[in-house]
Amino acid sequence: MPSQLGQVIRFGFVGGVNTCTFYAFYWPLLHLAKLPYFVAYTIAFLLSMVGSFFLNTYFTYRTKPSWKKFLLFPLTNVTNFVVQSAGLFALVHWVGMNKTIAPLVAAVVAIPFTYVLSRRILVPGSQEAVAPDPVEPKIPAK
Repeated sequence: MPSQLGQVIRFGFVGGVNTCTFYAFYWPLLHLAKLPYFVAYTIAFLLSMVGSFFLNTYFTYRTKPSWKKFLLFPLTNVTNFVVQSAGLFALVHWVGMNKTIAPLVAAVVAIPFTYVLSRRILVPGSQEAVAPDPVEPKIPAK
C-alpha cells in the first residue's frame, strides 16, 4: 500500500504540472488566437496529454513507455475528456462560470477517473491491484 500511496501523490503532482501545461496552451489559444473556448480547450488538452503520458510513465508509475502504452493512453483520457468536457459545458452554460476558470474546476472533478484508468494502462497487472478478482477453486480433472 505505501507504494500505491506514493503513486497517488506523484499522480497528483503530475496532474498539477499537466494542468499548468494545459493552461499554458489554453490561455493563449483562447485570448491571443481568439479561438472559440471549446476549440482552444480541445487543442490544449491534446497537447498536454503527450506530456502527461511521459510524466506518468517515468515519474508516477516508474515504468518504461512503449508504443502500445502511448497508443492506449489516449483511451484512458477519453473518459477524462468526457468528464471534463461535460463539466466545462455545465459550468459555462448552466452555472454561468467564467470560461477562463471553468476548465480548471472541471479538471479537478476528473482526477479520480484519470488515476484509475491510467494506472490500468501504464502498470502491468494493475487491474488486480485495483480490483482483485475472486479466486475460483481449481477442480481436478478426472
